[in-house]
Amino acid sequence: MTDRTGIFAGDDPFALAQSWLDEAVDTEINDPNAMALSTVDAEGMPNSRMVLLKDIEADAFVFYTNYGSAKARELDGQGKASFVIHWKSLRRQIRVRGLIEREDGPAADAYYKSRSLKSRLGAWASHQSQHLDSRASLMADVAKITATKGPNPPRPPFWGGYRIRPIEIEFWADGAFRLHDRFRWTRPDCTTQWSVYRLHP
Repeated sequence: MTDRTGIFAGDDPFALAQSWLDEAVDTEINDPNAMALSTVDAEGMPNSRMVLLKDIEADAFVFYTNYGSAKARELDGQGKASFVIHWKSLRRQIRVRGLIEREDGPAADAYYKSRSLKSRLGAWASHQSQHLDSRASLMADVAKITATKGPNPPRPPFWGGYRIRPIEIEFWADGAFRLHDRFRWTRPDCTTQWSVYRLHP
């Protein structure tokens, strides 16, 4: 039994993560949902980049990207990923490791439609992670897409979401004299109950 009280209290790590994110919305200057996503390529070389967390579901974390991107190829190839969200204003962070599945159904359609028109057109024009001759050529492609797709473009077949189903979640909060509070939630797979342990700083 762990001594989880205050900001660490609760029996649902996803609800706890949502409550921390909700607090960060009021304190972070930019992108409180920004997370550093890490993947591994076929040779085992790691890659990290910032993406935006778009949804915390009952049992998963969801973000969206171009399926032709380097991150998507690595996600599809390895089926695993990790991320960390760090909030300087709250002096807290959440670390997650888990298994990957695509979200390319109604939820992806709904999120795509919620984006600004320019962002939707940009998704069509961008060949993410591929060589680009110049910004001018990219903007020319955006203009062509605008002319052909109109004011209500459908979601591109090469763009959608990924769901991270965690097997490990760690909640961290800054402590005096660097004696931080850390609680790790773990489970052997995505269908079993969580175990929670306090960790040394």
